[in-house]
Amino acid sequence: MRLTLTEEQALIQETARRFSDTELAPIASELESREKRPLYLEKLQQLADLGFMGLNVDTAYGGTDAGVVAFSLAVTEIARACASTAVSMSVTNLVAEVIQMIGNDEQKQHFIPQLCSGAYQGGSFCLSEAGAGSDPSALKTRAIRDGEDWILNGTKAWISGAEYAGLFVVWAVTDPALPQGKGISCFLVENGTLGITIGRSELKMGQRASSTNPVTFEDCRVPSSALLGKQNDGFRVAVGELTGGRIGIGSLALGLAQSAMDTARQYVTEREQFGKKISDFQGIQWMLADAYTELEASRLLLMNAAYLKEIGQPYTKAASMAKLHATEMANHACYTAIQLMGGVGYTQEYPLERYARDARVTSIYEGTSEIQRVIIARELLREIA
Repeated sequence: MRLTLTEEQALIQETARRFSDTELAPIASELESREKRPLYLEKLQQLADLGFMGLNVDTAYGGTDAGVVAFSLAVTEIARACASTAVSMSVTNLVAEVIQMIGNDEQKQHFIPQLCSGAYQGGSFCLSEAGAGSDPSALKTRAIRDGEDWILNGTKAWISGAEYAGLFVVWAVTDPALPQGKGISCFLVENGTLGITIGRSELKMGQRASSTNPVTFEDCRVPSSALLGKQNDGFRVAVGELTGGRIGIGSLALGLAQSAMDTARQYVTEREQFGKKISDFQGIQWMLADAYTELEASRLLLMNAAYLKEIGQPYTKAASMAKLHATEMANHACYTAIQLMGGVGYTQEYPLERYARDARVTSIYEGTSEIQRVIIARELLREIA
């Protein structure tokens, strides 16, 4: 694994950091208000204009083709200011990647450029359902063949960015006679297609600028060309091709944690108690040392997973390890930062309370920490089988 960034990777990291500091940090708290949704979408378009919506996508389809490491670096920097913006960026990148990996030429040429350019304001995955979260094989949404078309019926839950996404990747059962998980297929469905209803945006603890909605398909008719990949191969896509999303969310969590600890580190060098700076106390120093060591460990785990994916090596275990460590560490780092700052860290005078709210879901979505442990253990045991 290269620990030194290439010139292109360093440039992308610096560009993302500059955008984060100048365009997002000053308005991140405002973006939590629904009235600021147009401003939020404007920032997503600016990221598309920078080439950040297709970082690991071939230039032939409008992508940047900078690779997975560059993608991870960019998500981390954007999340330093606004996790809501980072999650939309991460998911849209992954939608484009999945189409590039398993779509046909017509699908690639038609859909990917619109994701990369911002013509679609985002992309979303419609996988989870009320009874099928950690176990996607249990989904109930059905797709029935009707002549040259498919008709979709069912309701998806907790869909990130649904109300402004231009394109959905939808999972549905296409052959209920097959064993559970074996008869599932993927479809590309544009938002606005007749039969789609976007439900009310969830009232969330954190990452409020990014919408999370239920999506209902009621006699939603799509052409046969909407089938993504092979029929009845959707479960493999869900558990395999989406592994890269763990790198994105782990990178997001790292960015959050970095900002939280940087805010607290600056504060403890200014705050005085008992006649001296609190940064002079050994207990404070140890809290800083432990937190920043965990930050660095997360960074290296993420770099390793991103590098393995980039060079085409198996990366399932590495991605789960990186996601598990980075998201658990982010929650701990945010609470450590608040503890270091005391009562003022609990107020909205500083962004720490937002970081802590935003960090909480990172150990839940894109596979809970518990599911990551299952995956890691499975891979460890498979290695010696």
